[in-house]
Formats: sequence, structure tokens, C-alpha cells
Amino acid sequence: MPASLLMVSATTSADAADAPINTTNARKAKSKAKLVALPQIVQQGKKPASANSAKAALTAKIKPAKAGRPVALQVKKGSKWKTVSKTKLTKKGLAEFGAPISKRGKALTYRVSAARFKGARAVTSKPESTERWMTASFTDEFSGSALSSSWNHRGPNYEPSSLRECSHGDPRAVSVTGGTARISVIKDPARAGEKCVAKKDGKSTGSYAYRLNGHIGTQGNVSMKYGFAAARIKMHKLRGQHGGFWMQPATSVAGSFSPKSTGAEIDVIEYFGDKHPQGGLTSFIYSKNSSGKDVKTGSWLKNSSSFLKNRKDGWSKNYHVFSVEWTPSTYVFRIDGKETWRTKVGVSGQEQFPILSLLSSDYEISQMKGGDRKLPQTMSVDWIRLWQA
Repeated sequence: MPASLLMVSATTSADAADAPINTTNARKAKSKAKLVALPQIVQQGKKPASANSAKAALTAKIKPAKAGRPVALQVKKGSKWKTVSKTKLTKKGLAEFGAPISKRGKALTYRVSAARFKGARAVTSKPESTERWMTASFTDEFSGSALSSSWNHRGPNYEPSSLRECSHGDPRAVSVTGGTARISVIKDPARAGEKCVAKKDGKSTGSYAYRLNGHIGTQGNVSMKYGFAAARIKMHKLRGQHGGFWMQPATSVAGSFSPKSTGAEIDVIEYFGDKHPQGGLTSFIYSKNSSGKDVKTGSWLKNSSSFLKNRKDGWSKNYHVFSVEWTPSTYVFRIDGKETWRTKVGVSGQEQFPILSLLSSDYEISQMKGGDRKLPQTMSVDWIRLWQA
């Protein structure tokens, strides 16, 4: 079931936060609260960790939207409620939390509560269970020393149309160790000593070593339609290549250009390296309109540093969970459970499969300080999960 259908709401008076809702009073009250329970998509940290230990995301929307209003997340313990986390309301009226999805194997029930604030009445949401997200439809934690049979290697040829005349996908740029998939850009040992002329906008930016890209996907093996896709990733450090967690259509229907029939490319996240002038993170949707014209939707993520835990955090320093919630009408993108943006453009109606890659496109090779001697660059993926709606 799409998460948009999981929303629950309540309106209460100041004196009835814990009591059954009075319908008459609810219509008169101005304060409203909605709570939605999402899967385990919150897990920032320095080291690899079990996907089962990730926290569920819980998002509340409270009206009126008064920025700074204290909001408490409460878990049900027997017949009582215990506050487990606190935050403050954003300008958009959102309160976002990370909390355990279960205890001793059983789902938990949460609610949010906000006290009186600047003329707004106290309000408490209806309870919301984490039950529906307890079981993922696909999980890979990259244990062992090799990729599982779910994965295949992509992009084995040079692709001028994709602006990759100097690099191509190769299994040698992917390894599995320490519970992670290491997706890298490395020098091509078969072309040692050779140089490729990298170009940007048709003009040479210099000569560089030929490269091999880590580029894997589950095409033909694992796909989904609607739900959540999430991956816990520690990005590469330097510019000159971009890491990606994205999805492409596994199926399509001939005779139509609508993304409902043809699917779409869903770039859950791309990272273009530390110290990028625009923050380095992007999310895009590539689809076609009814006339067959290409449609590109998305942008650089504004204020990307605001999604970091603190000043010592960083996209190449620690792991973060990047996710997309995909419903029949909307995509919602998040980092560690916090919404980055959403769109209703190009929503796929077809099965899609996940891809993990670190690609060195010709136009960006010259941006890597230190040049070829700074290879390899590596993106580490701790785990990937899909939750079929």
C-alpha cells in the first residue's frame, strides 16, 4: 500500500490529548496532526551496520504550521505512552523522527503530541503501527566476498552517446568485502600507458588514463512497482566521477510515451564529489511526455549540508540512507528519513530495477584534483532494500 494511504489524523482540544476524539470538538478545533510510519530508512554512521538495526522513519504534519513548535514522538507501552524523541516543527509544519521499528520482533505503535504554542491548541495524532513495513521484499547486505546472483554488470562498452569515451563498466571495478559492495573507478590495466582525450562540450579538457567503472544492477532478477527503495551509502571523495543509486524500467508497454506505460529513469541520488560548488547531490527523473519529447525533472539538492548530522559529518565520511517513496502519483526523496524534495512529474507505472554505479563521464574527468594518480575512487554500499507496496 502506498505510504500516502497510510496517513492517519486527529484533531483534539487542549484537555483531550489522551482521550478518545470528540467529533464535535474536532470540527471546531484548528490544530490537526497526521502521522505516517515509513520503513527503516534512517541510519547515519561511520561503519557498516545491519539493515535490521536501521530506524523506521516517522513523519508528522501538524497544522497550524508554526515553526519552532515543540513536538514529541511517543511509543505505546502497555496502556501508557512514553516520549522517546523530541523535535521542533519546520516552516512547512513537518516533524521528522527516527525510531525502532520493533521490539523483540513485534511492531511498535507511535503517536505525536504537540502542546499549546503561540495560540495553537494542543494536539495529539491517532496511533500508527510500524507493522506494514516489518518485512522488506528484497534485501542485500553484501556479505561474503562476491556479489549475489541478483546482480549483473552493466555498461561493458565505451558509450560516446553517454559521454563516456574514456571509460566503461567492468567487473574489476567492483568488489565485496567487509559487508559492503565497493563500487569504484580504477585505471584500466589493459590500456596502461595509453591516454584518452576527455571532452566537455566538444572541446578537449586534456588527456587522461582510460578508466573502468563499477556499474551493477538487478535487471532480469529483482524489480518492484510502487513502495520504497533505499540504499545505505558512503560516497566517494573527489570530483571527476559521480556515484549513483538509480532505477530503470524493467518492463514497458509499446505504443505509448507516457511514463505510466514506458517507465522512467529514477535517479534516487547522485553525488559529484566533495567541495562541489552546488553541494554535490542531485536527484532527477527522466521520462517522456505524450509527444515523445524527453522530460528532465529535478535539480541540485539545495542546502545539502542541512541533511548532515553535524559539522563533522560528510557524504564521503559516513554512511547515509538515500531513499525514494514511489506511489502511483508521486515520488518523495529522502536522506535518513528527511524529505529532500518531491514531484508528480514522470511517475512510472512499470516495474523498475535498482542500479548502483560510480561513473566517470568525459566532461568531469578534468575536475579531479591530482588527476589519474588519485585513482581509484570508491563508493561503498552497506546495504540496499526494497519494500513492495
